[in-house]
Amino acid sequence: MPAQGKHRRLKNSRITRGFAIASTGGAALALPLIGAANASAAAPSVAPAVAAAKPAAAPSVAAAAATPVTYTVVAGDTLSGIAQDHSVSGGWKKLYEDNRKTIGDDPSLIRPGQKLTIGAKAPAKSSTPARADRSQERTAVTPVSAKTYTNDLDGWIKESLDIMAQRGIPGSYEGIHRNIMRESSGNPLAINNWDSNAAAGTPSKGLLQVIDPTFRAYHVPGTSMDPYDPVANITAACNYAAARYGSIDNVNGPY
Repeated sequence: MPAQGKHRRLKNSRITRGFAIASTGGAALALPLIGAANASAAAPSVAPAVAAAKPAAAPSVAAAAATPVTYTVVAGDTLSGIAQDHSVSGGWKKLYEDNRKTIGDDPSLIRPGQKLTIGAKAPAKSSTPARADRSQERTAVTPVSAKTYTNDLDGWIKESLDIMAQRGIPGSYEGIHRNIMRESSGNPLAINNWDSNAAAGTPSKGLLQVIDPTFRAYHVPGTSMDPYDPVANITAACNYAAARYGSIDNVNGPY
């Protein structure tokens, strides 16, 4: 029995020394002692722990870039909204710089139908940090809103002029306003139920009194298909006037 007791103390002394060496050397802290049953198990447990830590960083370094995509602007879009939806690294400023030739000098003015190139998404390390990063970006960047227009005759004409400029349709504010006041007095729901067009079953409608066949033939993509819609009615009428008279500015009577 005394011999066995000395054997235990000698074994415990070796384990204590092994722990002290591991601690002062800094190679591993308590790892060698957690599952160790004797002193000989402590040494090999340090090397695998250190070796396994090296390749752990590899997955976070690798990042595969996605192929850039083309996005078509629709009504109501903003650069900040598009950048957020597509997780553009750098936000709306990067999206604007990549598409400056298409958008022009005013980043707040993007138009339906424009084709924007959206670059590769930045890879997220994990789902939670990625959501946090996008949230910080939205907080830090002041959104750039699309150009807005008042919901009245002045706003309808100005919005139509912007769409016409994009499509190369000539016309001026004064020319449009003058013809609207003659044709409908500014009432977007005006309809003529008594002239020859009405007798033929195609009454003139809207601000610039356009019949349905003409509206459909000269409808401008990106605007409403409703002939009573003020902006759609103006742009279609101006498109027709440009084709027939050179410009709505040249129209001074029934057309």
